[in-house]
Amino acid sequence: MLKIQEIRELIRLIDQSSIEEFVYENEGTKVHMKKPGLAAPVEAVVKQTVVEPAAPAQKQEPAVQPTTAQPAAQTVEVKQEEKTRQEAVNTENLHKITSPMVGTFYAAPSPDAPPYVKVGDKVKPDTVVCIVEAMKLFNEIEAEVSGEIVEVLVKNGQLVEYGQPLFLVKPE
Repeated sequence: MLKIQEIRELIRLIDQSSIEEFVYENEGTKVHMKKPGLAAPVEAVVKQTVVEPAAPAQKQEPAVQPTTAQPAAQTVEVKQEEKTRQEAVNTENLHKITSPMVGTFYAAPSPDAPPYVKVGDKVKPDTVVCIVEAMKLFNEIEAEVSGEIVEVLVKNGQLVEYGQPLFLVKPE
């Protein structure tokens, strides 16, 4: 069985990543974490089924222990879904600059330097828009399209996944 500290560490790691759902099962213990939206909290549910072979009549129900609770989570989720639907309609004609690898997103070449690009900047296909660090290698990511930066989708220092959209560009 997982210790509470291990569960807290899992929650922290999942919360900091772009992973939306995580399931772990081991010896009758199941941990299921799901992030329904960016504004909703991470939830973890731990279930443990205890089977006692000596007394089959005393079957014990699974224990459910939520580690986080948010009464307004459904309201937030509904509003997030509406906002996502509206954004999907608006982003259909926009180009997404995606991460070519798993790593850490950096908007600038150094902490004290200005970002490569910001909303409203014009870019060309060879314009460097950010850096993705993977295994101590800093990889410059180029725009690959001419246009205007409409939105930056990730924060500086955030972990990004392969294929995750980083920027939205209005093509020229």
